[in-house]
Formats: sequence, C-alpha cells, structure tokens
Amino acid sequence: VQLQASGGGLVQAGGSLRLSCSASGRTFSTNTMAWFRQAPGKERGFVATIDWSGGTTDYTDSVKGRFTISRGNAKNTVALEMNSLKPEDTAVYYCAADPRPFRSTTQTMGGYAYWGQGTQVTVSS
Repeated sequence: VQLQASGGGLVQAGGSLRLSCSASGRTFSTNTMAWFRQAPGKERGFVATIDWSGGTTDYTDSVKGRFTISRGNAKNTVALEMNSLKPEDTAVYYCAADPRPFRSTTQTMGGYAYWGQGTQVTVSS
C-alpha cells in the first residue's frame, strides 16, 4: 500500500499551490484521509482532514479560510488547495489515511496508519 504525495514546490508569499495524494495497493474510498506537515526542527502537526464521504472536513486554525481539502471523484485521492501562502506554511507535507472504514475525522496522528513520503512546500517572503 502506498500513498504518493505530489505538488509541492517553491512559491512566493501570497501564492498558491495544490497538493495531491493518490493511493495504490488498496482503496481508501471509505476511509478518512488527512494532511499533516512538519517544519524544520518541529514536530509533525495536523493540517486538514476529510471524512470518507467528503462531507465533513476539519482544519487547524492557522489554515482555515486559506486551505481547502477535497477528495477526488473516485474518493481514492485527496487534494489540498493552499492559497494565500505564508512563510510559516513552509514544511514537508504528508498525506495520511485511516485504515478503518467509515470513521470520523481526527486531528490525531495515531488515527492514521498509512503515510505518504511527503512533499516539500517552501514559501518565500
């Protein structure tokens, strides 16, 4: 089972990026998925999550109104649209999936057993 994250890059403050995460090896269409990030010297932290139906989302306060998480049509992919980027958004972004079907969203890392390899997002001031 693999989660492949892509879409990271270097962008100026105020710019936008769209991250994508696709799964292979199994389907996650009935599973909550999420994005976390880890800045240099800091612990990995929650960014956004979306439930299996796509109807429930949750965000960390610092990205509310700027980031949008969504699922693909087949619901086996998840995207993170990031607008109005700030230098403090610089981090490696990881996608994650809950192995249990039909679960509620959670901000806790322990709720996710599958992790992608990460994609670097760098926001310059």
